[in-house]
Amino acid sequence: MSTDTAITAWEGLIRLGGERARIHITGGEPFLYFDRLAEIAQQAQRLKLPGFEAVETNAQWGDHERDITDKLKLLNAAGMQRLKISWDPFHEEFIRTETVRRLTAVARSVLGPERVLVRWEHYLEQPSGICDKIEADKQRILQQALKSDRARFTGRAADMLAPAAARYPVDNFVGRHCREGLLSAKGVHIDPYGNVFNGQCSGMAVGNITHTPLDGLWRDWQPDRDDFWRTLFESGPSGWLEEACRLGYTQREKYASKCHLCTDIRRFFFDKAHFSPIITPKDCYGSF
Repeated sequence: MSTDTAITAWEGLIRLGGERARIHITGGEPFLYFDRLAEIAQQAQRLKLPGFEAVETNAQWGDHERDITDKLKLLNAAGMQRLKISWDPFHEEFIRTETVRRLTAVARSVLGPERVLVRWEHYLEQPSGICDKIEADKQRILQQALKSDRARFTGRAADMLAPAAARYPVDNFVGRHCREGLLSAKGVHIDPYGNVFNGQCSGMAVGNITHTPLDGLWRDWQPDRDDFWRTLFESGPSGWLEEACRLGYTQREKYASKCHLCTDIRRFFFDKAHFSPIITPKDCYGSF
């Protein structure tokens, strides 16, 4: 995300929420682009915008104590309130446990224990050892994690994780509308291109802040007055089934969740350029 796009989003959120507004920086992995992250934080500070409520990381960059200390001190000085570290068996398969523990320890030393959250820390205390397992045991560990902790089967998760948890026929989701999810989301997510997503529903753009300021876009959005949003509002993703099947969509035997069904149909629609530009960007729908 460019600094200009980030600041534009930030200012729009402040106009909407005032002192209640909170900025949460996540990704992907924001520390892969630390110079940009620092630039955004420092520009916001120059403009007297409130600091980040949190920056979220998977800790893969935490190899050197000095580097961790320097980066966290810079963000702390620029107003970051909390560091969130995402950790579970899915991360453990690729990121060494000792790297996460090092980042956690240094961060708590620099920021204070109350400002560092490890989600979910019980995995860090008792790692699964997944890296040393044969494939069958890896799958068993990951499936157990899916049962133990709530997962949202969107994006890559719909392709790579949902098949392991798919146990519900499509009939389970008929009539399960998304009204509460659309109207009660705690916030918005904004991608690097300026697309605005309601809550956690990535890949369905309410609008784009490069065309309309966030506060104006949000005030004007009326989900009961557009075919795409009205279907979700009244029927949920099952409301798209008839149209999707008419266009050639093949139903799966089982789905992991309503979000899995939604993502699967939207990916089909994306390939057909159907409901464009709401179903966007390509990053959410490419082959993984």
